[in-house]
Amino acid sequence: MNVPLIRWQGPGPYEVAFSTRQGGVSEGAFESLNLGLLTHDEAAHVAENRRRLCAALGADPELLSLNKQVHAATVNRAEAGRRGREGDGLWTDERGLPMLKLTADCLPIALARVNGSPALALLHAGRRGLLEGIVEAGVAALGGELAAVIGPGIGPCCYEVGDDIAADYRDRFGDEAVKGRNLDLWTVGERVLRDAGVEAVQRLDLCTACDSQQFFSHRRDGPVTGRQGVIGYVA
Repeated sequence: MNVPLIRWQGPGPYEVAFSTRQGGVSEGAFESLNLGLLTHDEAAHVAENRRRLCAALGADPELLSLNKQVHAATVNRAEAGRRGREGDGLWTDERGLPMLKLTADCLPIALARVNGSPALALLHAGRRGLLEGIVEAGVAALGGELAAVIGPGIGPCCYEVGDDIAADYRDRFGDEAVKGRNLDLWTVGERVLRDAGVEAVQRLDLCTACDSQQFFSHRRDGPVTGRQGVIGYVA
């Protein structure tokens, strides 16, 4: 089956793409390209989905590097095949080493070095991670002149938050961060990237909660749902 990818035409020798929920073998609430093992989906289905995703981008699934995501600001250097360390970011300057970050409403972000030797970072940036510094940690890990893309995540149309969260974001980013009772992660993500020195920032502005045909969404579906993600490597 064809695996649809939303590719980033970033500068330099990089292969980066955002997955959708289409093109896999999972069933029920996880239909069909669920990439998350911690979702109570069948492990064999998740493994096949990850294999299909890697094949679609020309990556070796045996080398795939993942973190145990914990909504923090830790960015680890990717190691081939390693998948257990806690952290919400991975980076590499090794050619052909694929990395994967998983999301179901949080922002998947890719960072690419555009001067000097090629290097790539992938980030899982949720409302906690954005405040705690996951983006700044990713920028610091790569260094140099960078370009970034913000992939599919829950939009300001759908992300209603409580007064305490809204107040934290208004205090940090001003009124542009919160529209009524809704948090605008897209704008905050771009703001943090630019404040960290990334001048070239692309936004897809695709809402995971709005589009049940293309994306999994924790806010829309509750805890029993799958994960899409961002996959990438230095070519």
